[in-house]
Amino acid sequence: ANVDYCILPALNEISTEQSAPTTDTNDKTNWLMDYLHTYPNAVIRFHASDMILKTTVDAAYLVLPNARSRAAAHYHLGWQDTDRVNGAIDVLCKTIKNVVSSASEAETGGIYQGGRHACPILAMLKELGHQQPTTGSPIETDNRTAHGILNSKMRQKLSKSFDMRCWWMKDRVQQGQFNLLWAPGKFNLADYFTKHHPPWH
Repeated sequence: ANVDYCILPALNEISTEQSAPTTDTNDKTNWLMDYLHTYPNAVIRFHASDMILKTTVDAAYLVLPNARSRAAAHYHLGWQDTDRVNGAIDVLCKTIKNVVSSASEAETGGIYQGGRHACPILAMLKELGHQQPTTGSPIETDNRTAHGILNSKMRQKLSKSFDMRCWWMKDRVQQGQFNLLWAPGKFNLADYFTKHHPPWH
């Protein structure tokens, strides 16, 4: 495959400035073009698997202009009983449109966007005959607060601003469509797509 998911954070940032570009926007665009010229052959390797959709989500709080945050989700088809990682079938990298008031609200928004984007992929896999786990499609986050609230292990207070996203995901977890898991940040595959990294990374 020749899709370079590594450029998504740069594209996301440039797109937020396209309505009112500056010389800085031009510099970012030139930097991106230089990167694409230097690394023209992006390759993703896929391995035969059990076709279990596995999603990892992350969010970066207040990293974009106008106090906006970025959410990312990494989707790959993996194996039933192992944490082995396969090539990404899709990567979501989006600006959270509303201004969020905390990192946990940004993470909850990221889980919501990642879950919404996963729904048609799950439907397609089931139509193709690839049954998903009865416990729900695994979604990993590295934020304990968002994990606790969405799994009903914590009680939310003063969080009306993210109730809609929170309750949508809570309902899907309770219905068994998703299995929300916590994993340490160093294993979070979506973390790369929420931040800027140097080309060698």
